[in-house]
Amino acid sequence: MSNVKPIVEEIRYDTNTLNSAVKIWEHTLNKRVLSSYPTVYIINDNKHSKYSVYVGETTNIKRRTLEHINVDIIEGNIWENFSNSNSSMMYVIGHNYFNKSLTLDIENKLMQYLSSVDSVENLYNKRTNPQSEYYTSEHFEAIFSKIWQQLHRQNAQLFPLESAIQESAIFKASPFHKLTNEQYLAKQLILERVRRALQNDETGQHIFVDGEAGSGKTVLLSSLFFELVNEFKKDFKIDNPSLYFLVNHNQQLKVYQQIADKLGFNYKSGDKITKPTSFINNHSLDEKVDVVVIDEAHLLLTQGQMSYRGKNHLADIISRAKIVVTVFDKNQILSRTQIWEEDTLQQIIETSQQNDNYIRLLNQMRIHADKQTIHWIRNLVDNRKIDNIPKDSLGYEIKVFESPKSLYEEIKAKNENKDSGISRVVATFDWEFKGKPKSNGELWGVEIDDWKLPWNLQLSVDRLEKKLSWPEQSQTINEVGSTFTIQGFDLNYVGVIIGPSVIYRDGKIQFDKNKSKNNKATQNRTMADNSKQNFAEELLKNELNVLITRGINGLYLYAVDKELQNALLRASKGEIIID
Repeated sequence: MSNVKPIVEEIRYDTNTLNSAVKIWEHTLNKRVLSSYPTVYIINDNKHSKYSVYVGETTNIKRRTLEHINVDIIEGNIWENFSNSNSSMMYVIGHNYFNKSLTLDIENKLMQYLSSVDSVENLYNKRTNPQSEYYTSEHFEAIFSKIWQQLHRQNAQLFPLESAIQESAIFKASPFHKLTNEQYLAKQLILERVRRALQNDETGQHIFVDGEAGSGKTVLLSSLFFELVNEFKKDFKIDNPSLYFLVNHNQQLKVYQQIADKLGFNYKSGDKITKPTSFINNHSLDEKVDVVVIDEAHLLLTQGQMSYRGKNHLADIISRAKIVVTVFDKNQILSRTQIWEEDTLQQIIETSQQNDNYIRLLNQMRIHADKQTIHWIRNLVDNRKIDNIPKDSLGYEIKVFESPKSLYEEIKAKNENKDSGISRVVATFDWEFKGKPKSNGELWGVEIDDWKLPWNLQLSVDRLEKKLSWPEQSQTINEVGSTFTIQGFDLNYVGVIIGPSVIYRDGKIQFDKNKSKNNKATQNRTMADNSKQNFAEELLKNELNVLITRGINGLYLYAVDKELQNALLRASKGEIIID
């Protein structure tokens, strides 16, 4: 069924051209699907190599297009702009097996792809309509790929290669992803709680979403925030909603702001998609905002630091909002400034549970591996044990290298292979790095024997790539990433250099804080009772956890500590003796 080719026709966006085209389609056997069946259409206008795009689906292309031209033009500037432009064009897409559900899925995925395209400046029709199971749904992916390939052949600037789109951070955080059942149920529960809180004018509500690395938290929040923006406009008739998205991570902030800009939210993304300290400093306790959504809430500060003069980011945000939604993973806390008093965190979780506001995500969405491989990775981090590396039935590759150079060369080869996608080298923070360059002009870097590579954020960036996140920038294949640049992102293959702070003694992984350069992890934390405690063991373990869970299809390892390296090599050869 999916072998049937789609029909893609490009016409000028005007009444005369439409009428002429429909007449031809009606009398051409293989093109009747465009006039007599459900279709998907893409209206686009190219100005200075930047596109404004509208994606839609309809059961009658002639009637729907005339509505846009004659009726919708009264409602908003976008239709007036399309109609008045001499460069506006329209792609009409048909297929013999299109039905309402399939066209809605095609429409949704086209928006997901186009929102990730560099040349698309504005994307309109921001509804999300992913469908569940239906007749022909099993052929959806194959049919969509053929449609995209045909569009690519007609206009490579507007429709780049699928592989290029799927590698972008915007695509991976897109609100148009089809949610898993677990994510969908979580989203519906959150929406219900938000509606109830706003209708009843409740304040101080906190929804706590708990999930480990790769459990789909970011996609859930992106989809939720996007739907909330549209719901505010549709149901509450608010063009500038009191709705905020916060993340305490510079690289991820870039991605969310790009998504908001492309989707045309009616405000500057920097105002409503920002960092926690900025939000707190710009909002008083007296005027509570409606909703705050926080990604990577484990990165929130739990003590004052620099421009933040409070004591707890989350408490200060909750006191400034009617309802707050957070996603949290305690195993991704990386700094002493993010450490929670155990009883305080437990109280927050218990309160959310009592209010039926606690959600736990259990599925592993990032790592494309079987249960045995997932268990091996979790056992290494959580239990600090190294077992024999299993052969993965899904093709996930765990490989141990004899040297950092050979690991780097393999990652470079994977990165250059278009089928493998973006791959990068990362390392534990065990080599010095400072904001200011060295006095001799050399770059701060990771140096092992005669091999050296600079740390992240030092090589010059192409001006066209400055808005991209660190892993997407082309020069970063020649840098070593850290948790500061890679947390929250996916790589197809990740090469992890495990520095000297991670050692292997008496059959278990241990951590030597004296060999780490990460002062935020190794220095003492002053607690509520003024006692000083050290959390280096926990924080260095979390650092390792973040790094080794970045790879979708593979994890490459090299360890500086000789005993750890030998244990990993034995594990790769199946030589570990299990008691």
